[in-house]
Amino acid sequence: MTYGTGQGTETTGTGALPALGAVRDRLDAALDATARAWLHAALADAAARPTAPGIPELGLAAWQLRFAEAGRRTGDEHADTARLLLLHAARADTATLTALYAQGTAAERRAVLLALPHLVEGPDALPLIEDALRANDTRLVAAAVGPYAAAHLPDHAWRHAVLKCLFTGVAVDAVAHLADRARGDGELARMLGDFADERTAAGRPVPDDLHRVLALTAPEPLTNGRADPHGKES
Repeated sequence: MTYGTGQGTETTGTGALPALGAVRDRLDAALDATARAWLHAALADAAARPTAPGIPELGLAAWQLRFAEAGRRTGDEHADTARLLLLHAARADTATLTALYAQGTAAERRAVLLALPHLVEGPDALPLIEDALRANDTRLVAAAVGPYAAAHLPDHAWRHAVLKCLFTGVAVDAVAHLADRARGDGELARMLGDFADERTAAGRPVPDDLHRVLALTAPEPLTNGRADPHGKES
């Protein structure tokens, strides 16, 4: 998801996220008149959370139908942002996000994952992250290792998420707060070494990103002439 810069941020437990008012302004400016009118109507539906003209028998409100059609209405390059704004306007809770994720396409699931740091303060949505990390869809893996995972994924699971990126070819740039979480992590260093040995033994190349992450696991610098003797452990 591309937010742009310089238009404000909101501070959460995961660090600075773009303020959603600025996100909406940038999306408005990027859309043509037809798509902009659709977005405004969709956000009004989401804010009101009406049950009609949705599909009541399926438990779907009008804004949820608009969530599904966002790619067609705004273009795939803007769909993640439009869906984030819809979820925020609808005040989607974890149960709603879980339902949308379960019934959604890969693009809709990705949008839910990207929206989590804006919508869920605690770890309640971790099952969605864990599900995405079991997938082989690199779009979902990349979305799953964002700020929400950085804030809430336990150390052991987070280390495996990093290895999942290396295994599937997802650039580690996608891993939010990588340097902070990897710093001094001796267990991650061991896992990376094992992974590199396995690749080498199988005659397969070791990803360049592995060496980059391994360098980040170096112990903390000397403090008062003494190094921290303990790496992070699970």
